[in-house]
Parts: sequence; C-alpha cells; structure tokens
Amino acid sequence: MATSAAPGMRISTAKPSVYSSCNVSKLGAAIFSSEIKRTSWTRLTCSSHISSTQAFSHSFQFTPVKLQRLVTKALSEGSSNKPVSGLPIDLRGKRAFIAGVADDNGYGWAIAKSLAAAGAEILVGTWVPALNIFENSLRRGKFDESRTLPNGSLMEITKVYPLDAVYDSPEDVPEDVKTNKRYSGSSNWTVKEVVETVKQDFGSIDILVHSLANGPEVSKSLLETSRNGYLAAISASSYSFVSLLKHFIPIMNPGGATISLTYIASERIIPGYGGGMSSAKAALESDTKVLAFEAGRKHKIRVNTISAGPLRSRAAKAIGFIDMMIDYSKANAPLQKELSAGKFFSFAMHDMYLVEEVGDTAAFLASPLASAITGAVVYVDNGLNAMGVGVDSPVFADLDIPKDS
Repeated sequence: MATSAAPGMRISTAKPSVYSSCNVSKLGAAIFSSEIKRTSWTRLTCSSHISSTQAFSHSFQFTPVKLQRLVTKALSEGSSNKPVSGLPIDLRGKRAFIAGVADDNGYGWAIAKSLAAAGAEILVGTWVPALNIFENSLRRGKFDESRTLPNGSLMEITKVYPLDAVYDSPEDVPEDVKTNKRYSGSSNWTVKEVVETVKQDFGSIDILVHSLANGPEVSKSLLETSRNGYLAAISASSYSFVSLLKHFIPIMNPGGATISLTYIASERIIPGYGGGMSSAKAALESDTKVLAFEAGRKHKIRVNTISAGPLRSRAAKAIGFIDMMIDYSKANAPLQKELSAGKFFSFAMHDMYLVEEVGDTAAFLASPLASAITGAVVYVDNGLNAMGVGVDSPVFADLDIPKDS
C-alpha cells in the first residue's frame, strides 16, 4: 500500500528571479549589497527582466529589489517604499503529480523541488521495486539536504504512490510480475489504479510530470536491438506518458499543464544511446504535439516536453558513457557549464551547483506565465542543440574559438 512520506514544511511563497526597472531623478545614494557608495546621479536607470519570460518594464520611485544574494536599492530625498513589480512564478493552490522519482538527484526530483518552491503541493509516483528504499530514505532524513528549498524549509512530499507505468490496469500485469517479490507488499500500482487512488485522496491535480524512461537493451546498437527490447523502450519511455495523460485528464483541472523529459538523441545521432531509446524519445516528442492538440481542444490542458542536457544522475549510469557526454557538452555547447538538477554533489564530488535549470523551466511551463505555450520542445542544454559540429575536433585547432577559462 502507498504510505505518506515524512512531511517537511510546505513552501507558501514563490521564488522569483527578478531584475527591476527604476528611474531616480533626484540626488541620492545607491546601495549595492553591503557596500555603500554615495554618488551624485541625476538619473539611475536599469532594465527589467524576468527569467524565462519576455522582457517586462515598469517605472517607479525608490524601490528595494532583492536579486538572489545581490540587493540593489535606490534611495533619494522624499522617497516612499512601494512594492516591487514583477511576474513571480506562483503555483500556490496547485497540485502536481511527478511520475518517476526514485532518488534525490534526477530531473524528476529537481522539477518537484522547483514546483514546491513555487508553492505547489507535491505527489510522487515511484517505481514499485524502488519504493521502500525511497520512502525509508525520506523518513530517515537522507534527502534533507537535497530537499532544502531556497527559503531554508524542506520540500514536503504529501504522498508517495507506488507506480509501474508500463501497465495500464491490473489485467495487463503478467503473472510473473504479480508474484515477483519486489512487488510484494504494494498494491494499486498500475496507471489506472494510481489515478483512482489520487482521485480518492485529493480529487484532482493541476500538473502532471512524466520523468520516466527505460530501455532494457540501451547498451545495444539499434541494429542489434531485439523487437521486444525496442517495444519495451517505447512502452516505458513514451507510451507511458500517453497512458498517464489519458487516465489523469478526467481529474485534471482546466488550465492544467503536463511536462515530459526528452533528449537530443530524438533528432540527432548519439552513438551508444541505443536499444530503441532514441526512437522512444522521437515518439515522445511527436506525441507531445498531437496530445497538445487533443488535450488542448478537449480539456484545456497544455502539453510540453523539455529536452534536457546530460546530467550525472544514477539513472544515466545505465547508458555507460554519461561522463563523456557531459565533457562533450561542456567543450562544444555555447554555454560551457554543467547542467544541474539542484543542490547536490556530483559523482566527481567537487561540482556543487545551486541552480535548477530544468526544474525551474518546468515550473515556468506549469505556471500561468506559459499559458500560451503548448506542443513545444523546450531545450535546456546550454545551447548544444544549436551546434552543427563539435568544435573540440582537431580540424578546428587553428580557429580562434572562444573557450571558457
């Protein structure tokens, strides 16, 4: 049976990243961070921008603005405090179901954290054989550091559901799976049963996240992949999204959003990404467009997918060459840095990141700020998808190509 995960503190405010526009026409002091520099200015002007959205400008007087760790204030004679203008991502009152979270360092976890930081209630679907380990780790506080939100509180997972999205209903489960000891002690874990249980527990959801992928023959080339291996990859990695959306739509509130995760191998050759996984990602992206039309017309639900760059997650180890792909991306992408799923130490044990690029993109796509975005493949890969060649090749040795120092 599904059990509730250890509760933390639910976030109640959004986490905006806002640059502000301001005009100061009188003599005053400009304060940057903790250092005060008094300057006689006749005018102070700055642009306004909100991450992942279009430019937004507003004029006002004497407004304190907080930007991460940098605090910028413009003060002058006769000033009055006014609230900051902005477009924060606010998901308070929304409920999200994230399918495919089994540890604390994958993209599913990152998306859950960003949605929670924006105020959403989090429900999680975990692969049945990994359920006990995941829940025990939550209860024992092993994830406490990685589930810390920007305001210092802990992300709360309201409930963890056992889920195997390969099976739509109990009738689809073969006997050898039913009797498998890894599934013993759990029930109601097919897609249909999970949705029915969520409906009984909460009535409805607003956000559906698909963070599932599996290819039993991923280490084989496509020519060496068996029919069963190929179909298994399609079933677990792409049709599972169709099934989840089909069953969840009746309990999704109008205006809701769904998000899945894809990879550039859907459209470019990535040697070693085999077993039909590239085909599965291509199918997922095609389905995203078709489902955006069908779910949008019938139910006012938006459907988007994020094409994420390589990440040092436990799941990525199955591919066998994740470190090489990360090195290639850093050498060739327009932005030379690693992607991060959140605050955690990578397998190199020295790269700790605070930015949650993929998670924050998902929060944006799930928010009203993206209310006109559907059927889209959104690339969050430091721009690698835009490259036509690998600039680290020896043939480009004589070119003066800028490199990150």
